Amino acid sequence: MAAIHMDGKALAAKVKEEVAAQVAGMERKPGLAVVLVGDNPASRVYVNGKKKDCAECGIYSEEYAIPAETTQQELLELVETLNGREDIDGILVQLPLPRHLNEKEVLLAIRPDKDVDCFHPVNVGKMVTGQPVFLPCTPAGVMEMLRAYEIPVAGRHCVVLGRSNIVGKPMATLLLAQSGTVTICHSKTPDLAEFTRQADILVSAVGRTGLVRADMVKEGAVVIDVAMNRNAEGKLCGDVDFAAVEKKASYITPVPGGVGPMTRAMLMENLLTAARHHQEA
Repeated sequence: MAAIHMDGKALAAKVKEEVAAQVAGMERKPGLAVVLVGDNPASRVYVNGKKKDCAECGIYSEEYAIPAETTQQELLELVETLNGREDIDGILVQLPLPRHLNEKEVLLAIRPDKDVDCFHPVNVGKMVTGQPVFLPCTPAGVMEMLRAYEIPVAGRHCVVLGRSNIVGKPMATLLLAQSGTVTICHSKTPDLAEFTRQADILVSAVGRTGLVRADMVKEGAVVIDVAMNRNAEGKLCGDVDFAAVEKKASYITPVPGGVGPMTRAMLMENLLTAARHHQEA
């Protein structure tokens, strides 16, 4: 029996509808500032998508498209200005930055209460200790999909492929918070298949086309593909051999149309949270 396809697009639309309903009842609309340094085409697509989501949710957004040769000091000064703006609830610096800029320093400069990407160590620490203000958008999107499809996490073996600060590590943390038994695999893990075959819930966030084959997945597993790659034909795809794995899995996320739209929807939720905190303060 073929797996049930987890429709991130439809679920994201529902989440955004709920956010829009909440925003409609607020005295002041939440505000997002997006900073784009240089002209990376992929970054431009992501920024346009975020602005579109804001418009759909009734959220005010501003874009700061600044030249690739912008200095570290100029970027930090812009972030500091946005930190001080009362009408801006969230600041998002689109990554990756040009190589001459210090990404860590820039992300640290964003006020934690405006860090809607949840990259700041203060917010990461709160998440790890079980008192989150914001949740990292992609892992939060995955958790929302599991909840919406009524897939239990507690007591199940959850295997996460990838250990990045943006997806792998926080993904493991959120699964653990729901009482999953979590294994993290990475580039130094010997015999990856030995671990993936044990997974009740398999989350792949590596960025390597064809990494997860059908023989690496156990019958009835839930397979979540977070990666966004391009195959030899230039088509968007994930880490998972979708056509083969969907015959074994119970649930599977397509690429595109799976986790991607949920990542953007969770950003809207974080913005709503930030605005509420600012308006209650």
